[in-house]
Amino acid sequence: MRSANPSLKSSTFSKHRGLGGDSAMTLAGTVNKAFIMLMILLGTAFYTWGQYFAGKPVAHLLIIGLIGGLITALIVIFVPKTAPVLAPVYAALEGLAVGGISAQFESQYSGITLQAAMLTFGTLLALLIAYKFRIIRVTHNFRLMVFGATMGILLVYLVNFIMSFFGASVPYLHDSGPIGIGISLFIVGIAALNLVLDFDFIEHGAEQRVPKYMEWYGAFGLMVTLVWLYFEILNLLAKLKDR
Repeated sequence: MRSANPSLKSSTFSKHRGLGGDSAMTLAGTVNKAFIMLMILLGTAFYTWGQYFAGKPVAHLLIIGLIGGLITALIVIFVPKTAPVLAPVYAALEGLAVGGISAQFESQYSGITLQAAMLTFGTLLALLIAYKFRIIRVTHNFRLMVFGATMGILLVYLVNFIMSFFGASVPYLHDSGPIGIGISLFIVGIAALNLVLDFDFIEHGAEQRVPKYMEWYGAFGLMVTLVWLYFEILNLLAKLKDR
């Protein structure tokens, strides 16, 4: 198996296979953990949101959220046993960043964050149903396609980040014209398909009876993709409103 999500790579569950014993990872348990993480994320996101619209500085919260979230995520990825403690911490830190960035978008485009959130959860539900009833089947070629496209997107973002130090950017990436919107639609599509790969990996983890703490790890991986999808939808809607 292969996933574009770095937290759910091919060896994530295989090396823990059968170690769960009588207390092993389950799909229901993973869903419960993901819900807990989502509530934590929303809690800190609303806090930053409130601070922003109260006219208080939130730059420090954004920095703490972005850098702290990245460091925490890397620790969880390389040391999965820390997931029960650090996955909720990641959700709290990521919420600070999500709330601050969302508030900035909302101040420019009224109502955009609610639209982005509804589209994100709508996409999550639709893909979960499609996966559950095998409308979408995760084949080897499907994994390769999504993995390759995701790595290509990450490479473009990396190049764009480096170019930003020289006052430049990747052509059309931030444009609100037809090509820029087409690029955003493609990225949103790939981010959404990564959710399907996450569902597949979590299901296989439960089948392989990995330890119970891997429920937090699976929920963490799902949350990483969900936040990415939300930001891409937010960016797409902003481009559409700029036209």
